[in-house]
Amino acid sequence: MKTSRELTGKNGIADDYKDTSFSLKKQMVQVKKHYKLGFLIGIAAVFASCKRDLETVPIEQQTLDVIFDSRDSAGANANRFLYDSYLHLPTIHNRVGGDYLDAGTDDAISSTTTNTSVFQLATGAYTANNYPDNQWSNLYTGIRQTNIFISNIDRVPLKGKLSNGTPFNRVWKAESKFLRAFYYFELLKRYGGVPLLGNRILSLADDVNIPRSSFDDCVEFIVSECDAIKDSLRTNPIDATNIERPNRAAALALKARVLLYAASPLYNGGNIEGGNQFTGYSSYNAERWQRAANAARELIDENALSLDPGFENVFLNQMSPERIFARQGGNNQSVENNNGPIGYTSSINNGRTSPTQELVNSFGMSNGKSIAEIGSGYNQNSPYENRDPRFYATILYNGAPWLGRPVQTYEGGADKPGGARQQTRTSYYLRKFMGNYTTSSQYTNISHDHILFRYAEVLLNFAEAKNEYLNTPDQDVYNAVESIRKRAGLNPFSLPIGLSKDQMRNLIRNERRVELAFEEHRYWDVRRWKIAETEFNKELHGKLIYKLGSGTLTYQDNPVLQMKFKAPQMYFAPIPYSEVVKNKNMVQNPGW
Repeated sequence: MKTSRELTGKNGIADDYKDTSFSLKKQMVQVKKHYKLGFLIGIAAVFASCKRDLETVPIEQQTLDVIFDSRDSAGANANRFLYDSYLHLPTIHNRVGGDYLDAGTDDAISSTTTNTSVFQLATGAYTANNYPDNQWSNLYTGIRQTNIFISNIDRVPLKGKLSNGTPFNRVWKAESKFLRAFYYFELLKRYGGVPLLGNRILSLADDVNIPRSSFDDCVEFIVSECDAIKDSLRTNPIDATNIERPNRAAALALKARVLLYAASPLYNGGNIEGGNQFTGYSSYNAERWQRAANAARELIDENALSLDPGFENVFLNQMSPERIFARQGGNNQSVENNNGPIGYTSSINNGRTSPTQELVNSFGMSNGKSIAEIGSGYNQNSPYENRDPRFYATILYNGAPWLGRPVQTYEGGADKPGGARQQTRTSYYLRKFMGNYTTSSQYTNISHDHILFRYAEVLLNFAEAKNEYLNTPDQDVYNAVESIRKRAGLNPFSLPIGLSKDQMRNLIRNERRVELAFEEHRYWDVRRWKIAETEFNKELHGKLIYKLGSGTLTYQDNPVLQMKFKAPQMYFAPIPYSEVVKNKNMVQNPGW
């Protein structure tokens, strides 16, 4: 394995990390047009005052001279350029063709009856030409923008430093490197190893037939970037004036996540049929789990973060002590309008997301037991009583208080009336991310940010990695999981003593499912655990609820969708067919 120093060429650019054919020439033209329109129009007066030969200087160079102006000590234009490179960050809410990505898992289905993108993901009805979550071009465009910024920001004589003495040039460059590392991780989890570009910015005449880098090299590049920038980023994880900018905790959280993925069964010696250096390591190494645990532990030990006492506050309060890094989504009613139960006339409700019975069943009882455990108190005739408090914060069920009345998802009820109107297909609606509208008469604007890293995930990452490294779980593993269960409001929150490694593994996986539901983890977790051929090849269910004349309710399971997962093909997304055709050195993923 090459070190980051060995990978660095004479120009400070890794020779293995040259540019690639991600529709490069088309993107270069688009980038030029974007800069020309976005910056030339906005700063025409500046151009008018610049004594340059507009006939002989290339348009991109003219524009970059203004963006990275050697006389602009405030860095106003450079700062705008940096913000522009944030636009490629992932979003979460109704992101995939109008649905949550989790509606392409066993946690939910789309309420619409059309052939949606998540329906294609859930049923395996896609090809290399029409992969519904193709992010190749978007992420490489973001990487190109960060490379431009990294290569040019030192031309700007920024004044000012952080309180720890770090100059703003270094801070902004570190932020851009974080974005670049994050974009590479988003590529890695979809496609496996991808071409690493280094800092080089190619011209139209450059060769773009660049091969994919190995999975190992991609992991090490991301980790080395996080290590290199962590001390140059802002240290305060809660900063009202820099909410969307990455901080030290974000770099540590990204490192911990990528190492957790690298240690997981899909990549760690569990190579799928037809796998290669792009899809993981050929042999299992338990030390990868230890490395992942250490990375998460580094952030935990800094004591800069804590679990928010209120689970719902994490998603509504921009100053939550649990947030690490988020993309701002604005103050609006979009999540409620898109996903709220349909029978309320005081507000727009489109009921887009239908959580499954499988997800509902994964929520245990308020006493910490699963619904199948002896002594749990679960009553199938009153299935929503005394459940894990996170259930009530995640799912709107029949009888849930909402906008001044109980939700009605029994057959013929106000929120499941039947007919042609889009409505729940499972008798459940999404509740998570919404404001507290139990007694309100209508929705109001609230913050709907896209939370990309939060502390609860770091604790679960640590618990999973440490448990997999050990023969039996130790107290550190118990403490991490129990802290999340305690915050959830389970009583008792403690776990049974003497759990085996396998028992703890199953418990941690279920905790991830209920704690991180609809935050775009389930889709990737099931794949990295290499259990998708089982978990994503089953029939999903909802409930049929009938209200009898006496007012009594009856419940029966109702099949709503047959998932299909083709193993090993669908463990990795297909490299876009157009890229494989253009680049003779681009190796397609197995089965595509």
